[in-house]
Amino acid sequence: MNANITRAQALELLQKYNKEPFHVQHGLTVGGCMKFLATELGYGEDAEFWELCGLLHDIDFECWPEEHCIKAPELLAEINCSEELVHAVCSHGYGLCCDVEPVHQMEKVLFAADELTGLVGAAVILRPSHSCKDMDTKSLKKKYKDKRFAAGCSREVIAKGAEMCGWEMETLYDYVLRAMQATEDDLNAEMERLGL
Repeated sequence: MNANITRAQALELLQKYNKEPFHVQHGLTVGGCMKFLATELGYGEDAEFWELCGLLHDIDFECWPEEHCIKAPELLAEINCSEELVHAVCSHGYGLCCDVEPVHQMEKVLFAADELTGLVGAAVILRPSHSCKDMDTKSLKKKYKDKRFAAGCSREVIAKGAEMCGWEMETLYDYVLRAMQATEDDLNAEMERLGL
């Protein structure tokens, strides 16, 4: 898989169209998770591609929420992203805001993990440690079942993503939580480096 861009280019583009620290952090979170999961799932040689797709998946969301996944190809063209990367980025909005279907396992994982990282992130804010490192799958499952908690995180999308990947919900919880735990320190260091 070829992105045709560097991580530095991707980060620069992300920051060009995302000024809110939350949106930059979300891109970095999903990017880190995707890179971790690529290795976990046996796609280690494509880990950088997986990361770049996660990093850029919401490139158009902050400025053009009503055109989410529709405006993205135009923005990604600014740095000459590969068609593979453009397809992957747009596919995470399948059935929600576009009709680009996730085909590759990476695209299905992105669809599944994106929304769940938001739920974990919301739980982290309420934890005394402000970390996901001391969170377990049982705790995450409890938060998921509470429809009032992080109500903006669609349980339907998360469940559909797990199904797309051919996973039980427990498997998805475990993968995403472990990915976020493994990448939390790097994420915090990068946010600090970026002054966010």
